[in-house]
Amino acid sequence: MLALKNKVWDVLNTVGLGASLQLVMTGALKQYGWFRSYNSKQSVDADGNPLPWYTYSFIFFLKPRLKPHFEVFEYGSGNSTRWYASQVKHVTAVEHDTNWIKQISSQLPSNTKVMAQPVGNDYINAVKNEGKRYHIVVVDGRNRVKCTAAAVDFLTPDGVLILDNSEREWYQNAKDLMKQRGFRKLDFQGSLPIISTESCSTVFYRDGNCLEI
Repeated sequence: MLALKNKVWDVLNTVGLGASLQLVMTGALKQYGWFRSYNSKQSVDADGNPLPWYTYSFIFFLKPRLKPHFEVFEYGSGNSTRWYASQVKHVTAVEHDTNWIKQISSQLPSNTKVMAQPVGNDYINAVKNEGKRYHIVVVDGRNRVKCTAAAVDFLTPDGVLILDNSEREWYQNAKDLMKQRGFRKLDFQGSLPIISTESCSTVFYRDGNCLEI
């Protein structure tokens, strides 16, 4: 039986299919749930639980650093809102797509609030509406450069800002702004759920930050 198995693998490797089959059967992407996310077109783990649409490396970095008292604000909402809500005190999000809000609203737990705002100044400045500061602000929606500029003043003293898809050249001004405001950054480049291409998630932080970087 072992000899037959080895012959089969020899044939698969010869035709260039061995690595692909091994990845599907036991590879890291299977463990992460990538194949499930690809087939369902949802950012989920191997068990179907929600994940942010961040790089896997950043998800693994961020999850153990979240604390129950954190307040989170998101530009954009979805499975990330559910994921944060399961681990922090409260999540507030702003979303421009009312149809998307209707689609996800029944899945959101009670410690979340999603505000509907059309793309524009009200959307950009939505971070001000609650009259509070946030441990984490996630910039992952529309007008990301302007949203970064609006949000940086509504972080707690130990707060951090996350800019997703930060490899895109048109977000360079947001990165420059955060540097000017005294923040350092960590980039997490790599694979992420649903799609086959790479992306980058960046966290901006200062000394004494809530993620203990």
